[in-house]
Amino acid sequence: MTIKQLSIFVENKAGTVSSIAKSIADAGVSIRALSVADTQEFGILRLIVSDVDKAKDVLSENDCVVSVTKVIGVQIPDVPGGLSEVLALMSENGINIEYLYAFITISGQHAYVVLRVEDNEKAAEVLSKAGIKLVSQEDIDAL
Repeated sequence: MTIKQLSIFVENKAGTVSSIAKSIADAGVSIRALSVADTQEFGILRLIVSDVDKAKDVLSENDCVVSVTKVIGVQIPDVPGGLSEVLALMSENGINIEYLYAFITISGQHAYVVLRVEDNEKAAEVLSKAGIKLVSQEDIDAL
């Protein structure tokens, strides 16, 4: 089970992310989570949004270089050490994590962690067998 993440190539200059966020907001799409990885001149803005297709279309129309990446989302308890179980499972099963980021849900009961791994199917199987709840695209859309 995967969720869709938008990856946007951005120039590292004042106002770039603001412009992207405004375009998405003007399209009626909510940003659920984000991560920015940057260098001195460029970066990758990664977004989990309420409507991937609409956001991708509006960004493409605004000349953004955008792609959709399938990632794994997991629900973890929002307590100290909640993430360590997931990370240990990945390590024990030889699953490399390329990157991850997290966000807290409104309930405050748990957090969602977004994982980019080499093998989504293997990661989903390992996590499911361990009783870790996978986050679906429907879960994201319902936030």
